[in-house]
Amino acid sequence: MVKAIALLSGGLDSILATRLILDQGIEVEGVNFLTVFCTCTPYKRTCLASKSAANKLGIKLKVFEISKEYIKVVKNPKYGYGRNINPCLDCRIFMFKKAGEYMRDVGAKFLITGEVLGERPMSQREEAMRIIERDSRLEGLIVRPLSARLLQPTLPEKEGIVEREKLLDIQGRSRKPQMRLAKDMGISDYPCPAGGCLLADPQFAKRMKDLMRYNPDFTLNDIQLLKLGRHFRLSDNAKLVVGRNEEENRKLMNLVREDDILFKPQSGKGPVGIGRGDFNQESIFLASQIIARYSDGGLKSCIEIINKSSPDAKENLVLVCAMEEERLSILRI
Repeated sequence: MVKAIALLSGGLDSILATRLILDQGIEVEGVNFLTVFCTCTPYKRTCLASKSAANKLGIKLKVFEISKEYIKVVKNPKYGYGRNINPCLDCRIFMFKKAGEYMRDVGAKFLITGEVLGERPMSQREEAMRIIERDSRLEGLIVRPLSARLLQPTLPEKEGIVEREKLLDIQGRSRKPQMRLAKDMGISDYPCPAGGCLLADPQFAKRMKDLMRYNPDFTLNDIQLLKLGRHFRLSDNAKLVVGRNEEENRKLMNLVREDDILFKPQSGKGPVGIGRGDFNQESIFLASQIIARYSDGGLKSCIEIINKSSPDAKENLVLVCAMEEERLSILRI
């Protein structure tokens, strides 16, 4: 039996595209790519939506964790960024290359994707689709069942492996055609459309740009830190991250490195702060003022803030008053 590999995000488009090929009697296996920038799951193991979709479609799912490799794409995308810091075209090329390697490894004949012509401005224009196919070395091997009849026939269609007349001609950003098709196929349980990449989020993009500017040799730990708390740029060489609640305080403690400085109030309730970079007396004082601002009693009087270079290190105390809001807003990333 002929086998195909589906890029399965778990969204409606990828579910429908996979189903259209399955209905032609072709074996399909799903692949999903997970990075530190994904918002689809907090578990860091697999996208829950793609796993659920694979189970309902009755197909196997292979998940690839590609964060370390993908960072290189984010740092230097050939085709640039979108509105924020999302390298959409380079991202698609990178993931199609990975999917193509797996396709060849398992003896599959072609790839399936739920892309719809004109649905997304950067990566789902016909010109962009051609660039993606060329740069990923997959020309003629990517079948887009939802828009196939609006595109040039692929090799599987030309060879009669896939019946072109059973594919569709959907285009544009409206989801109504897909929803009608889902109803006809008896598919009712599918996720609502939503952004699944932090790089397209404006607030996260600000933090990411700050990290890339001041620490171009950043690590996965640095990126995980971007996803938590309030962030403050104290100097070119020093940054503070402040937890917003008990859960974030715990998560921040799990990300502490040996060269970080920990901040917290000496008594009473308050946030954990992680100082990362080169801290001098001025930046320690500024960080302590910020911690005081978010601590109980910090707005009413001066309080003592602990700082130490590691959980087991000697504690240093600084007596400070809370930083005023105007100064706080200048330092906030």
